[in-house]
Amino acid sequence: MDAEQTAEGRRRWQERFDQARKRDAEFRTLSGLEVEPVYGPPEGTADPRMERIGWPGEYPYTRGLHPTGYRGKPWTIRQFAGFGNARQTNERYKMILGAGGGGLSVAFDMPTLMGRDSDDARSLGEVGHCGVAVDSAMDMDVLFDGIPLGDVTTSMTISGPAVPIFCMYLVAAERQGVPIGRLNGTLQTDIFKEYIAQKEWLFAPEPHLRLIGDLMEFCVAEIPAYKPLSVSGYHIREAGATAAQELAFTLADGFGYVELGLSRGLDVDVFGPGLSFFFDAHIDFFEEIAKFRAARRIWARWMRDTYGARTEKAQWLRFHTQTAGVSLTAQQPDNNIVRTAIEALAAVLGGTNSLHTNALDEVLALPSEKAAEIALRTQQVIMEETEVANVADPLGGSWYIEALTDRMEAEAEAIFKRIREMGTDGTMTSGILRGIEDGWFMSEIAESAFDYQRKLEKGEKKIVGVNCHTASVEEPLPILRVSHEVEREQNRVLAERRTGRDQAAVDAAMAGLVAAARGSGNMIPPMLDAARAEATLGEICDALRTEWGTYTEPARF
Repeated sequence: MDAEQTAEGRRRWQERFDQARKRDAEFRTLSGLEVEPVYGPPEGTADPRMERIGWPGEYPYTRGLHPTGYRGKPWTIRQFAGFGNARQTNERYKMILGAGGGGLSVAFDMPTLMGRDSDDARSLGEVGHCGVAVDSAMDMDVLFDGIPLGDVTTSMTISGPAVPIFCMYLVAAERQGVPIGRLNGTLQTDIFKEYIAQKEWLFAPEPHLRLIGDLMEFCVAEIPAYKPLSVSGYHIREAGATAAQELAFTLADGFGYVELGLSRGLDVDVFGPGLSFFFDAHIDFFEEIAKFRAARRIWARWMRDTYGARTEKAQWLRFHTQTAGVSLTAQQPDNNIVRTAIEALAAVLGGTNSLHTNALDEVLALPSEKAAEIALRTQQVIMEETEVANVADPLGGSWYIEALTDRMEAEAEAIFKRIREMGTDGTMTSGILRGIEDGWFMSEIAESAFDYQRKLEKGEKKIVGVNCHTASVEEPLPILRVSHEVEREQNRVLAERRTGRDQAAVDAAMAGLVAAARGSGNMIPPMLDAARAEATLGEICDALRTEWGTYTEPARF
């Protein structure tokens, strides 16, 4: 890009910046020096890299989606929380919102994640222990009691039984008197990453993809602001993938969902903005920043050139970030505060749209209230004190950052090529399904995890408090424990609800759901009817398991 083209790009950016809404704040350094909203090549000079780097708010979006960066709107502080029963988690949500959190992110317990009721024999000992237990729409009522769903954006981290859980959420909104068309938030729903990394599926891939397609159609028609898919790289990275693998596998999954929407006859410019992403922010500071920048650039190019997206919003990659749980250590857990702060800063400098910071004790148990507050305050210190939100993409143009961004993009593109070659028709979806069935994704992640562990044990990689600087004056850390009484009480309430509901209405709704599963119509309306009648999550999922069967991962050695 020559000097004239660079100057024209700056002029375009300036025009959009001037027209955009900005925060009412003073954008200066701590010493009082005024800073520009963005920096680029000196006036009158050329930089051949600018075609790939660009300007904030302009294709290819390497430097961010908006011309203002965080001067327009800072990232959303969205703390992930859930434990015990709905009442206990509701109290934690009110604490987070009262302390300055900007959105909610729901963590569900293992029975809920697997589509089981709390009184299922397979749920014994797990109810409320890694998230909140949700058995029916009434639990959603309690979960969001006193929290107006029309005014708060809510993210729900669940994939296998995501659609029935979402229907219960819609019912809770209806009972609050909130029109569902006003709802805003994100549902994870990413089933590909379950087969690749997290292993929380209910059925074989095809019926899951049918439900996801139905959800996409429903949200486009009824809840335009809601994002029905959050394509998750977080769990892929936590399983042991490298940064490049996380980037490539996640975006490949995203392309698969784009192909799903197109196969349903949906307009990519309409459903494309409903796709969002969820990434890990790991401890290698600059690599993570480069990963986020490369992700935006790759997504924009593929959406435009491969899938025909014409509008900016359909080309935008919006993403939530969570700091790396796998980087936390049980040894010297106070060090986790430092790790989390560094990872959170990388996410911010990479342009995340929302952020969750892990608590120092999460490696041991669910976060205590004190640890959760420290995690929240970590984001607030970054936002309010460091001034990093003053300038869009402040590291843009750094020789190191740009080289890492280019390298990350090249590695991802090589992986995309390999995935498509595995398929039978050249689509990303076909390659993903073949890779799942052959165990290719799992083996690639396992090899990366083994390589890292070998370097750790040989001392080539250092972790403070684990294999270096192990002397400490630390004291035992008080941790949050979920009482067994939570499970007993949850089961008692669930039994009362079953006794008190209109069983004829439940039976009729479930019959309608089964009929829909045997047909080809959209399954969201009959599933909503089942949720309104207080059919439980386990009842809904078991009915579909009966119709569609279950899935067992092929054994590999």
